[in-house]
Amino acid sequence: MRSPALPFLLAPLCLGLYGVIRILDGLDGSRGPGLAWTAGHLVFLVGLGFFALAFRTMWTMAGRTGLATAGFVAGIAGELAVGVQFGIDLVAGFRSADRGGMDAFFARIQDVPGVDAAFYSYGPLLFFAGQLALVTLLAVGRRVKPWAPVLVLAEVVLPLLDKNFIPLGAALLLVAFAPLLRRGAVPRSTSDPVAPLIGG
Repeated sequence: MRSPALPFLLAPLCLGLYGVIRILDGLDGSRGPGLAWTAGHLVFLVGLGFFALAFRTMWTMAGRTGLATAGFVAGIAGELAVGVQFGIDLVAGFRSADRGGMDAFFARIQDVPGVDAAFYSYGPLLFFAGQLALVTLLAVGRRVKPWAPVLVLAEVVLPLLDKNFIPLGAALLLVAFAPLLRRGAVPRSTSDPVAPLIGG
């Protein structure tokens, strides 16, 4: 039977692996197209699946309150936006012979009204906002350490400074999730919510 804690391990690991592959892909001065570009994006998309499972578990552990539901919905909506963005990246890699071709493909896609806002500029922010909200609720309920939201915030901010910090951010996220990896820390069945941590 799948451990309910497993997504809290595999989601950060996939994120970190994507970050490492991305760095390796850029060692020649250009990222994509090619094997590294494709592999990194596929790893990240797998990681999004584990994040979705982790979000659902955190939502349940937080009692499915109004705040928890808002965080969960934001996180899933953001995941969909990021997933579409990475899907576009994969298509660009398959259709293009070089980086110049990819950039031209991206320009055409992002010129479509609403695409940039939904899948690049604003939509993906919901993924991080939901993640931070759910971890904060668990911190309030003493399911994770009080400083866990600070680590998650750092995981969000670091790639904005430099995307080469993605592996470091993933490591911080893994530390934030560490209490949930202990045996019994996550309910084996999440079909019914636990007692709400915050009223609402």
